[in-house]
Amino acid sequence: MKKIPRLALILVIIFANIGCDQITKDLARKNLEYHETVEVLGEYLILTKVENQGAFLGMGSTLPPALRTILLLILPSIVMVAVFVYLIRNKDISPISVWALSFIVGGGVGNLYDRILYGEVTDMLFIDLQFAHTGIFNMADVSVMVGTGLILLEQFLPKKKQELKGQAQ
Repeated sequence: MKKIPRLALILVIIFANIGCDQITKDLARKNLEYHETVEVLGEYLILTKVENQGAFLGMGSTLPPALRTILLLILPSIVMVAVFVYLIRNKDISPISVWALSFIVGGGVGNLYDRILYGEVTDMLFIDLQFAHTGIFNMADVSVMVGTGLILLEQFLPKKKQELKGQAQ
């Protein structure tokens, strides 16, 4: 089987994450009322639509609009472009890092798209395991968390012997 070109793989991962995020948000906007509760898996997975002007768990939603624009739109946009450029230019990063950073860019762009188009981000997923629960989140948040998890996972994988030799010199 022929290998997918690296750039194509990066773009497919990014656009798949953006697409999944935007489709689920669109479904939530069209089919859920604000704060409506729909049990998907009993009390464990619940759909409930909220609009979030802030970042994670609403942090920053009470900031003045100009500061919120800088911290939640302009700065993240610059970071997403920088990470994308890093992904394209740096051919030495591991395959796991390529996947991880592509997931992070896809998730970041998904939420940035909402901020640009709607001025806020649609969240709709809530997990309650009785002993622990999440805030309300969306698939872009899942993308960012999966990417972060892959980066953390890679830190615990054994390093190649050549990499270790190069670091010792």
